[in-house]
Amino acid sequence: MYENKKILILGMARSGYAASILLSNKNNEIIVTDSKDQDETKIKELETLNIKFLKTSTPEDILDESFDLIIKNPAVFPSHPCIIKGNNLDIPVVNEMEVAYHFLPQNVKIIGVTGSNGKTTTTTLIYETLKKAHEEVTLGGNIGTPLSELINKNLIKPNSYLLLEISDHQLMDFHDFKTDISILTNLCPTHLDYHGSYETYKNVKKKIFNHHDNKDIAILNTKNPDSIDLTKDIQSTKYYFNDAYNYYTDTAIFINKEEVLKTKDIILKGEHNYENILALLVLLKNLNIAFKYAQEVLKTFKGVEHRLEFVKEINGVKYYNDSKSTNPTSTITALKSFKSNIHLILGGMNRNQEFTDLIPYLNRVTKIYAIGEVRELIYKFCATNKVPCEKYEFLKDALKSAHHNAQKGDIVLLSPGSASWDQYAKFEDRGTEFKDIINTCF
Repeated sequence: MYENKKILILGMARSGYAASILLSNKNNEIIVTDSKDQDETKIKELETLNIKFLKTSTPEDILDESFDLIIKNPAVFPSHPCIIKGNNLDIPVVNEMEVAYHFLPQNVKIIGVTGSNGKTTTTTLIYETLKKAHEEVTLGGNIGTPLSELINKNLIKPNSYLLLEISDHQLMDFHDFKTDISILTNLCPTHLDYHGSYETYKNVKKKIFNHHDNKDIAILNTKNPDSIDLTKDIQSTKYYFNDAYNYYTDTAIFINKEEVLKTKDIILKGEHNYENILALLVLLKNLNIAFKYAQEVLKTFKGVEHRLEFVKEINGVKYYNDSKSTNPTSTITALKSFKSNIHLILGGMNRNQEFTDLIPYLNRVTKIYAIGEVRELIYKFCATNKVPCEKYEFLKDALKSAHHNAQKGDIVLLSPGSASWDQYAKFEDRGTEFKDIINTCF
């Protein structure tokens, strides 16, 4: 399938680099393009494999009917001129994960996790619990390591679990890829600039159930009507959480109406985290793995970096890094987690996001500090709703003002509700800058 082809890899980064190496020994002619400078060591390595790297902002200029395949980096918009030209030339467009799927060892059980919010925490909890249960499991996908890289390094063993966090940007270009178990944490309007509409976004998310039959499993959130409506016609065997059997209360988490965990024994707090834990427990039940391993993990698990991450307390003010909040629904989750006065740093890339859903949750927000490309929109939103607001282009200036204004007992919260790509390569960089400023400047 991926032999004797002429292939254009659109966007190098980590995934394009890994995909090019994976396909390098199959008599393929491979050209990797990117608009940015890349690591010279990696470029030289590709050259030794007869792979050409081309820095260009107009890769469509080299694309013609002689190409057999385009491998698209997930960050590249479907409206990119090169993708449009490829579609017009009937050249298949896939991504790195779709390619790597065809090179997996035998009898690997694939667990895929997606959703608008909560997928990284859920995936991490599953990984830590499977390791605690001494299961052979490999972690990858959107959470860090491209699938091609895992295959290149022979890190996936036959007859093991492959656990993948899968974003909508990756699902977009799936064709043959299939999981054995798919978890959909929830759905809300996000990435609308990428997909064009919420309806399109939802249908892309539905691809995590591609090629499922009744031997495959879907784990779904009944508290999220859009998820239930989207999956009403999938062929998977469905299991639910947040229903009459698998649910949480203020004091405990229940599976099949039986108490499994007391919330006082869980470090993670908040309804959103209890939902993530429910998804984990429903999965364990289906895998016949004892709940005791999850109990052990949850007694020490403090959460993932950049997701409601406690950074430091200074003069009675607590600072939290929630840089992974890339849509307003995620910011709502953060706001619901605190009972103190909040100084909220909000904003980033303008992706046509709406902030009106925040209104019912702003009662504890003392002031909003609008940042980034979308700051003017936020400033107008705050003026309309009589919420005190300051606007800054850069995070560092907003944080310094919040630090100056916050009083003992207050919270300073970075929960941007926006993508980071207006100023940062990834949300991790935004969160790291937030933490660095707190730890070095205050």
